Amino acid sequence: MASRFTTRTPANRRRLVTSAVAFVSLGAMAVGAAVLTTDKLSTSDAQVELASTATCYDMVTISMGGRGDTPREHTKMLTDAQGNRLPAALAGDFESDWIDQMVGVPNGQVAEDSYAAVYIEYPANMASYENAVTTGVTNTHTVMNAIATSCPNTRFAIVGYSEGADVTRRAAMEIGNGIAGVDPNSVVGVVIMADAGRGAGDNPFPGADSATNPDGFGTKYQNGTTGPAGAGALPGTSGGFGALDGRIASFCAEGDLTCDMPENTSLLHLAANVGRQLNVDALERDHLTPATGADMALVLGRIGFAAWNHIASQDNWLASDETLLEVLIKVSEPDYKPTAPTTKASADAKTGTETETGTEAPMPADKAINLAYLPSKIAKEIIGFIGSNTNTVPVLMDDPYGKTLGPGSGHHFDYWRDADVNKGRPLTSAQYAAAWLTQLAKDAEAGKPIETKKVQDDARMAVLATTATSAPTTTSAAPTTTTGLAAPYVAVQPGIVAPVDPALPVVPVDPALPVDPALPVDPALPVDPALQAEGQLPAQDAAAASVVVTPASPAAAATTTAAVPTTTVTPAR
Repeated sequence: MASRFTTRTPANRRRLVTSAVAFVSLGAMAVGAAVLTTDKLSTSDAQVELASTATCYDMVTISMGGRGDTPREHTKMLTDAQGNRLPAALAGDFESDWIDQMVGVPNGQVAEDSYAAVYIEYPANMASYENAVTTGVTNTHTVMNAIATSCPNTRFAIVGYSEGADVTRRAAMEIGNGIAGVDPNSVVGVVIMADAGRGAGDNPFPGADSATNPDGFGTKYQNGTTGPAGAGALPGTSGGFGALDGRIASFCAEGDLTCDMPENTSLLHLAANVGRQLNVDALERDHLTPATGADMALVLGRIGFAAWNHIASQDNWLASDETLLEVLIKVSEPDYKPTAPTTKASADAKTGTETETGTEAPMPADKAINLAYLPSKIAKEIIGFIGSNTNTVPVLMDDPYGKTLGPGSGHHFDYWRDADVNKGRPLTSAQYAAAWLTQLAKDAEAGKPIETKKVQDDARMAVLATTATSAPTTTSAAPTTTTGLAAPYVAVQPGIVAPVDPALPVVPVDPALPVDPALPVDPALPVDPALQAEGQLPAQDAAAASVVVTPASPAAAATTTAAVPTTTVTPAR
């Protein structure tokens, strides 16, 4: 497999890890990965005509490569039905040595006009990581909506690797949670290769019925049901996939620090957050210069100011359990938004003002008493810092750059070589993703219905309803009891009271109706202790009742004799 990397001497790499620049940019390097530029163009780039979304396919795979692995301005780009340029190129007009091994496999397995893959154009750089990723998310939604407008029956898969994996996760989360303008029912599969937003030990298939494969695909990925013990380097990007649960494959290679960061490495999380806001491309190229130093100072100053404001906004931060490092990690998130202050403004506070005699006014008592928490706060800071960084030094001492991003050996590239028969994993992660995409493409070509979570849940409820209504009911032996038509099964969620139809008449009880005291009562008649007293029927049982008691007309009521015992009708369960 051909690959292209920026050449670095061992001395340069040692300087990158051991210098202050390396410490700040390490987290960003962990999520941006090595330079993956392939930027290979096919011979069709010389053609004048452009590919258009007016050409419809049964399934289209939306693809995002890693750092530098994206279409550029000289690539033949996709257009919408009106001829407007879109930020994407068809596979073939742009090629990726990495992603093509997944998204290109369905070609040849289905008809040529049934399947296509496109590559999303986005900055894919580290000059401004956060801006690059958010641009990729926006472009992904734009291209999918343009295709869906021209071809409403087209199904989508989304695939991303490295920096493109972050784009894929965020785009899928927005689609699944209904905030992207893209129909989640049209998305049949999502592949996130090196998922920087995964939780510690998460299994590869979030929301799926099985922890070994996505819903609807019978091939097991591995015998185990969990992923690597570490978590993603960007926990702030984590979250649920909503309607896309069960259609996600989130892969992480053991030892890949982009997604398998050991616990208790808080300083590295802080470094990752800082690095996402730095021009890491310039730091790598020029090292520490006045320009890159000013950029770093601006970012660090902004984070420090946000931390100070956060602490000052608390009523008594010294008494809290929150440490300064936790504050810094929180406010260093690129999308951090300050919370509402809890400090109560004091109208008579005179701190920082002078008295009539010209001396400094004493600190108010409510402020001075807060200083009593300072010793315990310092202890918490020390204990918290040590406890949350027990693995930071071991990671830094273990050549994190080389073991994660080293050309030819870094774990960030294991997805194309991580098959392990001993773990029940006969396919590499890339091969497994390719097999799943091929199955999805075949299903789309055959017109097989999309079985989303909602469709599956509705089918299960239908089966339960059929079973409930077909169950035999016990008929009361009382000859004078009249039963109406059985009410349909109503599924009531726990904790939700079923509504009562106000149109149903209430059967009145005649207090003057005589009761024969001589009526014998059989003491041997068994009584079910689980039955509740009349009038205490729970709402969920009432909703499922299949017996309707029709009130008797006045004429009918007149024929009732005292010898007829009162009959209690128990609703069918």
